[in-house]
Amino acid sequence: MSTEQVEIHEVKIEVPDKVKVSEKHRILNVEGPLGKTRKNFKKIPVDLKVESKSIVIKSLGTRKKDYAIFKTAESLVNTLIKGVQTGYTFKMKIVYAHFPITVKIKDGNIHVENFQGERAPRVSKIFGDTKVVAKGDDVVITGPVLTDVSQTAASLQQNTKVKNKDSRVFLDGIYLFEKHDGIEK
Repeated sequence: MSTEQVEIHEVKIEVPDKVKVSEKHRILNVEGPLGKTRKNFKKIPVDLKVESKSIVIKSLGTRKKDYAIFKTAESLVNTLIKGVQTGYTFKMKIVYAHFPITVKIKDGNIHVENFQGERAPRVSKIFGDTKVVAKGDDVVITGPVLTDVSQTAASLQQNTKVKNKDSRVFLDGIYLFEKHDGIEK
């Protein structure tokens, strides 16, 4: 057994003035100028406390695995705070060779019409408070929660994947080409 002093990792994340943070039953609620979001920490083994204007995250152990989980929790909290302040934007490009693809937003879903000449539209779900705007050959996806924005973009790209054909020749689809912090209008 080692006699070395082991280090318990702890970080204090300062909460900006425009952001309100509360925690109840290991669910962290973050509210800011762009909206509100929540994250469940019930299955993430870290000690989480909300003080007056800061969040204290403490690892429960001293192993490498505990440190990795601790850093993941810190990253999640920072992403939530940044999201309700500035938001996230993903830009996607509509690519087609013969049949012009049209994208319409209806009832919380994205309808991709005339994909490879298909009669029925392909439908992708919009997750959370994400906003989707089709501008010409671009689709702009914005929102305050990174996981919702990225999941909406991923489901749209997966939904327009060409199957049973050579992907080097048939390049039709909707592809992500830019992502950055901040909501673009």
